[in-house]
Amino acid sequence: MTVSTSSTASPANAVLSSALPREYVHKSAHSEVLLTGWRPVAADEFVVTAQWPRAHSFYSPDAGHHDPLLLAESVRQAIPLLSHVAYEVPFGHRQIWDTFSYSTNPAALVVGSRPADITLHIRCSGIARRGRRLARLTMHVTATRDGEFLGTAEAGFTNQPDSVYQRLRGGNGDLDQVAARVIPLPPPMTPRRVGRDRFHDVVLSPTSSTRRAQLRTDINHPILFDHPVDHAPGMLLLEAVRQAAHASAFPHRGVLTDMEMRFFRYAELSSPCWIETTAAPDRTTASGCHRLPVRVVARQNGEDVFTARATITATAPEPPRLGTS
Repeated sequence: MTVSTSSTASPANAVLSSALPREYVHKSAHSEVLLTGWRPVAADEFVVTAQWPRAHSFYSPDAGHHDPLLLAESVRQAIPLLSHVAYEVPFGHRQIWDTFSYSTNPAALVVGSRPADITLHIRCSGIARRGRRLARLTMHVTATRDGEFLGTAEAGFTNQPDSVYQRLRGGNGDLDQVAARVIPLPPPMTPRRVGRDRFHDVVLSPTSSTRRAQLRTDINHPILFDHPVDHAPGMLLLEAVRQAAHASAFPHRGVLTDMEMRFFRYAELSSPCWIETTAAPDRTTASGCHRLPVRVVARQNGEDVFTARATITATAPEPPRLGTS
């Protein structure tokens, strides 16, 4: 648990804040740990604290707003954290997403003069066990930033011991075999079309159709592939949805304020995965915000990997570049 210090606390008695151990949130890099503390508040209810940097090497601010996927990553880190510390899940067990969604308040995402202190109020439901082992639960999250409503999220997942996971995955669970079968990286889409600044961070490759892209699984990406895995990680798939939504909304720019995903199977690294989009009708809210929704489906080997709905809340059209009309 992390305790904030007051300005009058003496150095000898102060309890200093810090990030949680990386093992609890399944990260290899200490620098990528967002969570700073946790505490129970009632049966199956918890408060988890986090801090978002003013700038991040991958989840970088855009148009003066924090990347909303920082909320998704904070919740992702809370899944293994609470599994281990609150539900006695041993290290080595795998938490496998079934559903994930979030909705944010853009006003609370504005980057301030210091890092953003985030509080996640988490209620767990649908808790199932096999014997004494946690088998499944759903987290319902309300997020605040310095007391201001930031957004909500929900994550449903199963928990599997490594022996069961390896049996489910078969040959696809062997890291050495998987590494030998990873398909070559296709060329990236233009970064500005997918809301990115660098080619290195683009996870979609163009095809002959503007509504269809190929997923780029760069296993050397230091953030999305923080450690070796045998399939495309969940945050890569969320990033694919975000970039597909930006491509669908282009030339409008904005914040990915809403996302809802349902997962059906693993996205393997050994064959192409296709990201297909269908734009829904735009609408303008009572406050004048222009919302650009899109439906996204990922297909691999003729089967759905996930379905998603996402919404860009537009801030401005893409500014023209010199030499273009």
